[in-house]
Amino acid sequence: MKSFIAAAAAVALIALPGAASAADKSDWPASFTVGTASQGGTYFAYGTGWANLVAETIGVPGGSEITGGPVQNLGLVHNGDLAFGLTTMGPARDALDGKSPLAPGVKMDKVCAMFPMYQTPFSVTVLSSSGITTIADIPAGSKIGFGPAGSTSDTYFPAMMETLGVDFDRRNGSWSDLGGQLQDGLIDVVAFAAGVPIPAVSQLEAQTDINIIEFTEDEQAKIMDAFPVAAFTIPASTYNTLTEDARAVSMWNFAIANCDLPESFVYEATKAVMGQHDKMMSIHKAARTTVPENASKNTFIPWHPGAAKWFRENGQTIPDDLVH
Repeated sequence: MKSFIAAAAAVALIALPGAASAADKSDWPASFTVGTASQGGTYFAYGTGWANLVAETIGVPGGSEITGGPVQNLGLVHNGDLAFGLTTMGPARDALDGKSPLAPGVKMDKVCAMFPMYQTPFSVTVLSSSGITTIADIPAGSKIGFGPAGSTSDTYFPAMMETLGVDFDRRNGSWSDLGGQLQDGLIDVVAFAAGVPIPAVSQLEAQTDINIIEFTEDEQAKIMDAFPVAAFTIPASTYNTLTEDARAVSMWNFAIANCDLPESFVYEATKAVMGQHDKMMSIHKAARTTVPENASKNTFIPWHPGAAKWFRENGQTIPDDLVH
């Protein structure tokens, strides 16, 4: 089954003598890889950063790999092709229920929760020159970029747009590529789903004038009724373009681990991330919500025993029936 999720490899390994010397490492893997997503998105920046942080801290060579994003990462981690990955709760629910579009009927029961990351807001960006300032302004037949095929954005945002009555021509690509296409006039809209600030949006607004389109209250309510998302506010301070907070919807992201990894290994890796919040914040501002109390945002992915041990030691309640 490994062939259906062969990844585009861009692996950067780092190994420095680390701590965790007290742990028995005899059954630890010789190295590890974290599945992220396309370049220009938050997954790639965040995932590469925490992979390197863990490698430095625990003394095991590790790095990141470019993948198709949350849906593919679930398959790669389930199969053991990757030790760790990043995913979003919507695709995770589907994967555990055997409804992954990459492996219909396969219940991915080797995927375990590791730690909470951040919320992924769904947001819309256009060039200011387009004159588009609301979702309703998007002309029929507009070319909309929804991110990489199989990404959280590509999985949910087209259906959200249809729910809001938008008629569009669907396009896919990495966030960086779609940002370039938007600037070049090859597409009309980019529908982003990534932790903020999104590197590609920050780059766009540094190079040209853009509009970041918020949902109206009615649009937000309609989407929340139809999809597994919650209300979210993009703070005005996120982008220079915003003059006030922007209304959006979001989905939680979690780091995941293959359930067969040694308990002590996952414990030390979890500790390396969760115990160094300042360093995580220096990797990406989205890590401000990578804090112990957000473990409660996971209500259905079984926790890896090593991760559950760390969170319980740090004041969080992890139900026994939610531990693998």
